[in-house]
Amino acid sequence: MPILPSEISYEILDFGLHFRPENLKNTLQEAIDKSAHDAEILILGYGLCSNGALGLRAPETATLVIPKVHDCIAIFLGSHAAYMQKMKEEKGTFFLAKGFIEVGDTPLDEYYRTVRRHGKEIADRVMKTMFAHYKRILFVNTGHNEVGKYRDHAQRAAKQLNLRYEEMRGSRVLIKKMIHGPWDEEFIVAKPGETITLEQFLKK
Repeated sequence: MPILPSEISYEILDFGLHFRPENLKNTLQEAIDKSAHDAEILILGYGLCSNGALGLRAPETATLVIPKVHDCIAIFLGSHAAYMQKMKEEKGTFFLAKGFIEVGDTPLDEYYRTVRRHGKEIADRVMKTMFAHYKRILFVNTGHNEVGKYRDHAQRAAKQLNLRYEEMRGSRVLIKKMIHGPWDEEFIVAKPGETITLEQFLKK
């Protein structure tokens, strides 16, 4: 991870945990408790994420830092404000990024799964209903390797669902602040023993 200083250790968790909030919460707490043996400051690269972060507890010996974002896609966009701006531009936005595509949690993957289970006619009807209020797929290009194959997937998903395809460059601004600070109003800084609450995410 080039963006991280060599002296900082890190752990990458299964991206698919995003879609199982209770498992996500348990896994995060286990990782937090384990890491507290080696560090006094723990930085969590997650947001509220389907309430998966609610109830997480900072260890008695460490401070826990979490970006104050409701959806982790905001981390890739550079801020919660950037995420809200994109939603303001078009409320019917479905975001896609590398991680979602890699774990097979995209509209195109869901369409193919539905075709296999119920046939094309039903799949077309189901997806049309599910995405009736969406207008575009916005692919967030985070500058990763092999961007072409992820872009291709997002474009095929947009075409299949008859949605407008758009792409934007991601930002590392929030990620850099997570690592180097300052941990200002864009972050929740939980002191040792403190539990993360919804109010902390909602507080301006």
